[in-house]
Amino acid sequence: MENILSYFKTLEQHPVQRLLILVGGLLFFWMMESAIPLLEQQYKKNKTRHAAVNFAFTVMHLVIQTGIAIVIVLLADWCQRQQFGLVHWAGAGVWGTLVISFFVYDLFIGWMAHFVLHQTFVLWRFHTVHHADNNVDATTGLRHHPVESMIRGVFFLLATIVAGAPVYALMIYQTILVFFTAFTHANISLPRKLDKALSWFFVSPNMHKVHHHWVQPYTDSNYGAVLSIWDRLFGTFRELEPSQLKYGLDRHYPNEHDENFLLLLKKPFGRMKS
Repeated sequence: MENILSYFKTLEQHPVQRLLILVGGLLFFWMMESAIPLLEQQYKKNKTRHAAVNFAFTVMHLVIQTGIAIVIVLLADWCQRQQFGLVHWAGAGVWGTLVISFFVYDLFIGWMAHFVLHQTFVLWRFHTVHHADNNVDATTGLRHHPVESMIRGVFFLLATIVAGAPVYALMIYQTILVFFTAFTHANISLPRKLDKALSWFFVSPNMHKVHHHWVQPYTDSNYGAVLSIWDRLFGTFRELEPSQLKYGLDRHYPNEHDENFLLLLKKPFGRMKS
């Protein structure tokens, strides 16, 4: 256990390793999609071209998050020195720290940030870049407008203050989050009973696909990233048969341009009907 904690304590100092973890998981699920696809995708050109557009957003997201991570690490160190945050006030040991930090991060970053992006129109216009994807697959997970990436960074900072989480707890959650982001967006078909069982505590692929259905109230549901308990607790959990899914948006953005990188970047700053 000590070796694992030591690895995650210094992981933020090794951006190449972090990138390999992200890309490795992404490629794994991206290839699995060909073996067990959930839906037949209708890419504008092909799967690779679609991935390239989404990966361009991913690179921008990672650059921004790397900058924010420096501030988060400094904040985490401050919390340790000042004994500030839930893990310190609870006198939690290593396992208690991991559990408390995980739940706080997932509530703030996985559910709360996502909920706010949907419920605040000024922020929703940037989140539409993510929902505009008409072919949700493993590469969709980190398709975020740069402004959204900064907004999510603010929630990361808030969660760190509330939890008082040490760096290793932050890095462990972030690693798990990266895995689930690729897993839940991947165009894969799990056995129905397995997907259903997973969704009682974790976000499953089918559960998250409901969130990408193109009309409300389904779009405004299933906000969770790793744990599904928040949606069940706050009444935002919904189910829909995969055969009824249709991705994209019913307003705000022209679906025929969902792979137009420059338009995706500019559209949130233009006129959008609420």
